[in-house]
Amino acid sequence: MKYLNVAEKNDAAKTIAGLLSNGAAHRREGYSVYNKVFDFEALVRGKNAKMVMTSVSGHMMQLAFQVSYKNWRTVDPRSLFDAPVKKGVGADYEPIKRTLEREVRGCQGLIIWTDCDREGENIGYEIIDVCRAIKPNIPVYRATFSEITTVAVRRALQQLGQPDKRQSDAVDVRTELDLRTGAAITRFQTMRLQRLFPEKIADKLISYGSCQIPTLGFVAERYKEIEAFVSEPFWKIKVLHTIDDLTVEFNWARNRLFDKEACENYLLLCLAEPDPRALVESVTVKPKHKWRPTPLDTVEMEKLGSRKLKLSAKETMTIAEKLYTKGFISYPRTETNQFSKEFALAPLVEMQTGHRDWGAFAQRVIEWGPNPRNGNKSDQAHPPIHPTKLAENLQGNEARVYELVVRHFLACVSKDAVGSETLVHIDIAGEKFTANGLVIHERNYLDVYVYDKWSAKQIHHYENGQRFEPTEVSLHEGATTAPPLLTEADLIALMEKHGIGTDATHAEHINTIKERGYIGVLDKGFLVPGVIGMGLYEGYDAMELALAKPQLRAEFELDLKLICQGQKDPKVVLTEQIAKYKQSYQQITDKITAMDAKISARINETPPANSAGQGGADGSGPSQGIIQSIFQCPKCNEAPLALKPKKNQQGWYIGCNNFPDCKNAVWLPTECKDASVLDECCPTCGDGYRMLKFRLSTPYYRGVFSTPSGCQQPARQNTVRRNGPNLGRQFYNCPKPDECTFFQWADKPTSGDGEEVMCNCGQVASQLTVRKDGPNQGRPFYACPTREKSCGFFKWGDEDQNQGASSTSWGSANRNPPGRSQPAASTSDGSKTRRCGLCRKEGHTRNKCPRKDEFDM
Repeated sequence: MKYLNVAEKNDAAKTIAGLLSNGAAHRREGYSVYNKVFDFEALVRGKNAKMVMTSVSGHMMQLAFQVSYKNWRTVDPRSLFDAPVKKGVGADYEPIKRTLEREVRGCQGLIIWTDCDREGENIGYEIIDVCRAIKPNIPVYRATFSEITTVAVRRALQQLGQPDKRQSDAVDVRTELDLRTGAAITRFQTMRLQRLFPEKIADKLISYGSCQIPTLGFVAERYKEIEAFVSEPFWKIKVLHTIDDLTVEFNWARNRLFDKEACENYLLLCLAEPDPRALVESVTVKPKHKWRPTPLDTVEMEKLGSRKLKLSAKETMTIAEKLYTKGFISYPRTETNQFSKEFALAPLVEMQTGHRDWGAFAQRVIEWGPNPRNGNKSDQAHPPIHPTKLAENLQGNEARVYELVVRHFLACVSKDAVGSETLVHIDIAGEKFTANGLVIHERNYLDVYVYDKWSAKQIHHYENGQRFEPTEVSLHEGATTAPPLLTEADLIALMEKHGIGTDATHAEHINTIKERGYIGVLDKGFLVPGVIGMGLYEGYDAMELALAKPQLRAEFELDLKLICQGQKDPKVVLTEQIAKYKQSYQQITDKITAMDAKISARINETPPANSAGQGGADGSGPSQGIIQSIFQCPKCNEAPLALKPKKNQQGWYIGCNNFPDCKNAVWLPTECKDASVLDECCPTCGDGYRMLKFRLSTPYYRGVFSTPSGCQQPARQNTVRRNGPNLGRQFYNCPKPDECTFFQWADKPTSGDGEEVMCNCGQVASQLTVRKDGPNQGRPFYACPTREKSCGFFKWGDEDQNQGASSTSWGSANRNPPGRSQPAASTSDGSKTRRCGLCRKEGHTRNKCPRKDEFDM
């Protein structure tokens, strides 16, 4: 039996192969220079087997829109909520794919060794899809582990399970929703703001992310609190008692007053009390403990990295992942902060007794017996983060993060610090004051956990009923201060509290809004919103958008958990969420001017006076370049047919959005001066078939509707409003009814004469004559006028020209589709004479028509 084993990263593959083979694995090259292949033998479920171990580099597949949706300027962002998407291997990952395809051919089983979380499960299914495309029936197994150690990986190999499709589905749902919402809103606001503010935003991407914006909101809200804060003065009574070099301060029970006169009156009462003024009402001594930390989870590690090591959350997680793949610590992405009763702690503690800095403390823990102070969270997947191997040769930030993990682990399994606190309550003229002192008896965990401080506080000896004269009784003035700016640790805590992202994604979301310039980092790690970031936050707030608040994303994160638990259908969740974001998108387009105003105020740039319109892709008014979907393509059935502008923007055509995979298209005539897709569906075809609205040039109206008087005015569309059998029915008539009696029901077929023959690419076909000897010599025909890039159109000039609008083919594969042609007039000798396409007179073409200037061309 031979198995293909695939890990998430090359370092993990190398380490696992070394542990399973006792260092005897043979390395060889794959198609990717970064992902090696290792051959060895190992016991699998008690049987000896040949093993091939390789790796991917995280996700090798990506979800993307089809090519026809790539152009920002021609695709309506709204359409991205429903546009077809495909998941495929990116070009950079083709070498990895080829390695998997090559190796799986010679194997009889596939073992997935990716990280044991949602993302790892999804990567596992990408590997499965690639391998099963080569060997559809290959058995697949899942290795489950929380650390890369000899014991853990060998145990995983003997207890192989199955991949969890539900977790992978949750990632697919999140990925698709983030792609659709992010692309639609990002394109809309980027194009609009770039156009409105060319000096400050012309080259900037104004991205939207359903986690990024609420995260930005936390920073912006705190900044606005500070910005709006008005300091108020306050007063309080201060009592000091000094003996020798020790001064004890007593705190007023009223704390502080914002009325100076009232505070002064209380002070006068205290000063009027005869000496000795202060009466000791009670002295209480009670035990005091400083609690050791709970076991380390991802969020706490990110916060400690920020506060204690001055590292960003992303830096902390990147280093932790490296330590994990090298086998120094357990899996760093976990929500668990409690060790199970079955977890073997003593060997992990004993492993650290040889370290020069904390080895002695580890020995004390062994003597006490490891006793963790457990928290109340468990993801049922991974234990808390803990060291798995002694390391003394690490350098730089890797050494600092490893030290944090070890010291935290030893502290949480040791003992609380123990002390005693003395509380003294005194009375002066009926006003109460309190002082406290602290004596530390046992430091315990504090001896190893250098990140916590607990200082003793001395106090004089006091007894109940004792009277003494304070050294000072005075009025002290202060002022309220604004809350501090958020730090990254504060921001992570808020994200966790409000359910924004997961422990595995907090760092990425924060890093993204840093890279976008939405927030910046000041000295000491304080976070401030950038100018554009603040404008966006205020703009979303002014529009009262739910998508800018944390609740919408928090609800989605809960749905993802329910998918993982099998309690919700992934398709239902995706449909519901897309509907919510569609509604929010509509709100944005309706209220976008509120965003304009806030951005303008923040960046100090005024938009052009004529740029406040709405309706186009960027909210700037009707756009000639926007692709609008009509109905599902009947040829490929994978994407909608859409109204699109021609490359030269001089006309329209209807084509499949699955181009270039599907080339189904029909070219609208040049007489079509403007076209748009209506929201209403066709009453004949039903739902899903949206109607088109055209504005045609004058001759085309005349050709279609054949006005009897030939008044050459564009027909207008009206609706019957008089009660009767035709109430509500639409019709066309002349805008000058007193001069022209033209009338045509809108739902009746037309019987026009037609016009020039149009080729497949939307141009007027050239009329030629067969000159070659043969049965067709002298016969007229029509062909594409473009020789170098001909569309292949061909039509005999003497064929029946009676082609109505209903004859148009929606399939572009036909080499000779019917064109709209103008019937030729017959001369006395039977030859054909063409009419002018403008005035309908014989003897000249439209290019030489003497009335050419009268027509709207």
